[in-house]
Amino acid sequence: MSQASASTSRSSRPDIAEALAEAIFGGEYAPGDFVPRELDLCAQFGVSRSTVRSALQTLVTAGLLKRISGQGTRVRELQDWHLLDPQVSAWMARFAQPNPRIQREIFAFRVAVEPFVARLAAENATAADLLAIETAYEGMIRALASEDLHWQGHSHNEYDVAFHEAIFDASHNLVWAQLSHVLKPAISLVVERSNHSAHELNDSMERHRRVMEAIRLRQPEQAAQAALAVLDRTGRDLGLNGLTREFPVLEPQTTSDQEDTHA
Repeated sequence: MSQASASTSRSSRPDIAEALAEAIFGGEYAPGDFVPRELDLCAQFGVSRSTVRSALQTLVTAGLLKRISGQGTRVRELQDWHLLDPQVSAWMARFAQPNPRIQREIFAFRVAVEPFVARLAAENATAADLLAIETAYEGMIRALASEDLHWQGHSHNEYDVAFHEAIFDASHNLVWAQLSHVLKPAISLVVERSNHSAHELNDSMERHRRVMEAIRLRQPEQAAQAALAVLDRTGRDLGLNGLTREFPVLEPQTTSDQEDTHA
């Protein structure tokens, strides 16, 4: 077999791990359900048993499946899934059907973290950071003015996610910046499902503008409050009304807190 033919053959093989992930996130297999047996998967996908075992192990490592000796392979409970694994996060964004619990958990994370990160961005943003935030914001505005909600090859939702990523980067905290990149597909999932009508998007843009302006003017408290207002709009669009007042929000340490820490 020629090298080109071998490459074509490899590329045409089904990605069994991805197919099973799609079935799990799509609700075909719920937590507690058993996925098909190895031999059945071999017949379904036309591959060897070793290929199936490798695919199943990928999902075991990702926390989605558990091998049970003598019984088979079962879907694990949602709290066991490694949602911060970039591959799992990407599967979730691509394949997940509307899942109230997943949406609520991602939203709760954003409520806890994003006002705090916006405050850090107002304190630490450089000129380059501000340019990145403003560029993403302009992309949202330009895309909103287009019938298909796209501008320069990118959708309004993509610019929206880039806006939030740029704020995380502007915090100049390595952990927050890396975490935003890891969670990008999950945040994209919430952004996509919260952006609906033009009226809602216009209101959301004004809220985003206030975040950007507070960061530009180096107003940490105003940036935190503006970020919370953006999430309040998101919560309403997701049917999670009022939850921004119920979920805990990270707060900066006060001078007395710092003194207690060093005591």
